[in-house]
Parts: sequence; structure tokens; C-alpha cells
Amino acid sequence: MPKLTAKSATLLVLAALIAITPFFFPSGYYYRVGALIFVNGLAVTGIVILTGYAGQISLGHAGFAGIGGYACALAPVHLGLHPSLAVLLGAVISGVLAWLVGRPILRLKGYYLAVATLGFGILVSMVLNNERDLTGGPDGIAVPELGLRGLLKDWGLDLTNGQFWYFFCGIVLLIGAWIALNLHQSPTGRALRALHGSEIAAGTVGIDVTRIKLQAFVISAVYASVAGSLVALQNKFITPDIAGFMHSIEMVTMAVLGGAGSVLGAIFGAGILTLLPQALTVLAEYEQLVLGLVMMLVMIFLREGLLPSILRKLRGRGE
Repeated sequence: MPKLTAKSATLLVLAALIAITPFFFPSGYYYRVGALIFVNGLAVTGIVILTGYAGQISLGHAGFAGIGGYACALAPVHLGLHPSLAVLLGAVISGVLAWLVGRPILRLKGYYLAVATLGFGILVSMVLNNERDLTGGPDGIAVPELGLRGLLKDWGLDLTNGQFWYFFCGIVLLIGAWIALNLHQSPTGRALRALHGSEIAAGTVGIDVTRIKLQAFVISAVYASVAGSLVALQNKFITPDIAGFMHSIEMVTMAVLGGAGSVLGAIFGAGILTLLPQALTVLAEYEQLVLGLVMMLVMIFLREGLLPSILRKLRGRGE
């Protein structure tokens, strides 16, 4: 019997969780929570490619999520595009902007790169807040209906709004994870991991360091853009908060918390950080304090991230 590869195992675990978890939902509300976890998981999968594979840090990725979200709000109204095509348009715009912005800033290293990406994210947030006539300003703007649920209903598959978005976002997450895992095993993925180890060493063996870093930045920007589009379409409304600085921090934190070097670990981190604030609401004003304490303890004692550290300890006990 052929041995199950790590890529196949990861995809099977994800698919099983998506399919089985709804049987344990006490109410329809949890479909919405699950969809939010999948959207966050898609965004942090892009962070895995940039940070976990290539070793680069971006503090402005929420800007690309904002571009994807507002593309779904504006393109159908001003360009007459179907919302599904608006998702693609947002991804293309984000990819092109990432390429244009990344060419100069990815020549920087360490903290300078993080600050430069932070500046990009703040710039996008400022534009979305200030261009009231186009974006609605801080009050936000309505987003047209995707229309796919109605099409499925015509075909005999009648899903509630929560069920539709749960399974739709789950399928998109599976596709995103499959792409990231294939990238990890490709020549480009090996070049990214070499870059993570040492840019100087990668350059000495013939790897075009700037080009590979730029590829990772563009791919991760597209992931963030699609995630932002899904949030906008699901909520049928969007505000500039999606492009805010704290959203960028949340993305990086989710990846690092679960394990930035692992697709499954980062998605696990997205699930934890999405669920934990809701579980801590009973603590009222101490919610942020407890959340920060949990994250500090993980960073101190489980430096590889939650999931990789747990799996390593389990393997150690089994030997």
C-alpha cells in the first residue's frame, strides 16, 4: 500500500474537518463562524508562503484584503462586472500592485521590509477612508449578492445562507491549501526555503533572490485579496476596517500562533484566534489581557507554533 504523502494527509484532514464539523454545530450561527475561520485560513495560507517559506515579514497585507473586498463592491456597480469576475479583478489588481510595490521594497531586509509594507497598508486604508464619494468612507459600502446560492437552489440544492458560505469558503480554502502545498514541493518552493535559510547562501548557488521574494509577495497578496473578497461577499457590506493595521497584525499572528512554516498549522492558528475572542467574551474587560497572555505563553514555550510543537511532542512520546 503506497504511503500517504504529507500533502495528501493535510488535504484529507482539511476536507474531513470541513465535512464532519457541521454535524456538531448546535445552531446555524456556527456555519458563519466556520466560514470566517476558512476565510482567515485562506489569508494566512498566503502568509505561510511569504513568511513560512520565504522568511519575509509583511505588516501591510490587510491592504490587499481591502483591495479585494472593495473590488467586489465597486466593480459590479461601476464596470458592470459580475461579482465573481470582480473577485478575479481584485486579485489581478492586488497582484500587479504587489509586483510594483514589491520591486523596490523587497530589496530591503528585516525591520525595514516590515516598515515599508506597513506603510503600504496604511496608505490603502487612508484612501478607503478618505475617498467618500467612491468608497463610502468610514461608513462603508454595500456589496452585491454573489448569486451562486440562488443558482444552486434552481438545481435542487437548497442551502441556507450560512451553509452556503461555510461550504463555499471551505472549498476555496482547500484549493488555496492545495496550491500552497504544491508550491512547497516545486523548484520555486525549494528556492523559497533556501532563501529562508540564508539569502547570501541562496544567492551563491544561483538563486535570483529578489525575483523569488517578489514571487512570494505577489502570490501571498493574491491570497489576501481573495480572502477580502469572500468577506465582502459574505457580509454584503464592507468598511475600511478590513484594510486596517490591526487586521494585518491579526493575519501574521494567526500564522505564527499556529505555525508559520506549516499550511495546516497556520489554518489551525486562524481557527484558534477566530474562536478564542468569542470564548473570552465572558471575561468582559479582561478579554484582551487574557488573549495577549495566551499568545505570549505560546511564543515563549511553543516557538514553532501550536500545531508543529504539539505534533513533535506526540511523535517524541510515540518513539
